Amino acid sequence: MSAVLRLSGVTRTHGTGAAEVHALQGVSFAAHAGELVAVMGPSGSGKSSLLTIAGGLDSPTEGSVEVEGVDLTALGATGRARMRRTSIGYVFQGFNLVPALTAAENVALPRELDGESARAARSAALAALDEVGIAHLADRFPDDMSGGQQQRVAIARAVVGSRRLILADEPTGALDSETGEEVLRLLRARCDAGAAGVLVTHEARHAAWADRVVFLRDGVVVDESGSAPVERLLDERPAR
Repeated sequence: MSAVLRLSGVTRTHGTGAAEVHALQGVSFAAHAGELVAVMGPSGSGKSSLLTIAGGLDSPTEGSVEVEGVDLTALGATGRARMRRTSIGYVFQGFNLVPALTAAENVALPRELDGESARAARSAALAALDEVGIAHLADRFPDDMSGGQQQRVAIARAVVGSRRLILADEPTGALDSETGEEVLRLLRARCDAGAAGVLVTHEARHAAWADRVVFLRDGVVVDESGSAPVERLLDERPAR
């Protein structure tokens, strides 16, 4: 399997002197095509920092971040934004949909920002909404949808086009358990179709959807094979 995402010796430091905080310390990590990786750890362990750096939303203090062979740390803000529109999909816990845009318009937005025609962008958006099972809600606004429906729109926006890296930060946190399981099933299906996925979660039952579990503590990777309890969950992975 080829590595879609590769972090090499990544350190992220905030502040200076007595106020200095190491969010990540020398983290090396990879996610491969067809693989869903769960990232777990206690609060403050660096999980979200890892994800924001992997998605080009933040830059490491040291180290490199490659997405499909492109070093994000060597790109300027414009280059990283383009990568997020074309190669990286980010699913936020809080959905981050634009209230004034319909579901289809929210999903089409990154394609249009990348210069695609409105017609082509809408066509791609409808295909992505169909993939997550809500094509019939294409012209509905976020405030007129349930939380689960809004998260499906957010996932459609993350996978629209040919994006090969899907990053999800606690994507089920605001959802009931049944809807949350469906969201995880959608992420799993996208990885099975060839994308690489990274899922930040604090729940072992959600990590059970992953192929591999990475544990962080105090900004350091302490285990990449998975603890015994999680390995047992992986052996009892939900039906897909």
